[in-house]
Amino acid sequence: MAEDVASIISTADDHMKKAINHLEAELIKIRAGKANPQMLDGLMVDYYGSPMPINQTANISVLDARTLTIQPWEKNMLQPIERAIIAANIGINPQNDGVIIRLFLPPLTEERRRELVKRCHGEGEHGKVAIRNIRRDGIEHIKRLQKNGLSEDVAKDAEEDIQQMTDKFITLVDKHLAAKEKEIMSI
Repeated sequence: MAEDVASIISTADDHMKKAINHLEAELIKIRAGKANPQMLDGLMVDYYGSPMPINQTANISVLDARTLTIQPWEKNMLQPIERAIIAANIGINPQNDGVIIRLFLPPLTEERRRELVKRCHGEGEHGKVAIRNIRRDGIEHIKRLQKNGLSEDVAKDAEEDIQQMTDKFITLVDKHLAAKEKEIMSI
């Protein structure tokens, strides 16, 4: 029984770490005024009839603090990449010169910064919900073990451990959000 409790706590910890990693990945995609190739992660391009991630069809690099360049590996991929960027509606118009595509990131207005902060908080709330769901699942597993003969004291201790772990990860989400908000709001 003790191994089962340890396994449940360990699994909950792993899942909460994955939720934090997912939050970090989503926050990177939200631009804060600086060019970052990861902003285009998840952008799919029509590659001869099948969707393909943009980073598998072209080389994406940072030219300067506000410019990304996209160098397709095949020249005939310029148009599909350009269409995918426009369709993604990320607030950047691609500039195609026939060889490479340049993305000039406009300076952020105060209103746009507030929208981005709101979006960050939405992602943070998704992360918190995921962590709370993991807590709920862990506690349900412990209660099932308790019905099968686990002592009440051990069950309560395990539930407290999971709650403390949840509090730790929720605080970590808040720290990530505060750092991203500071990055977005700094001019």
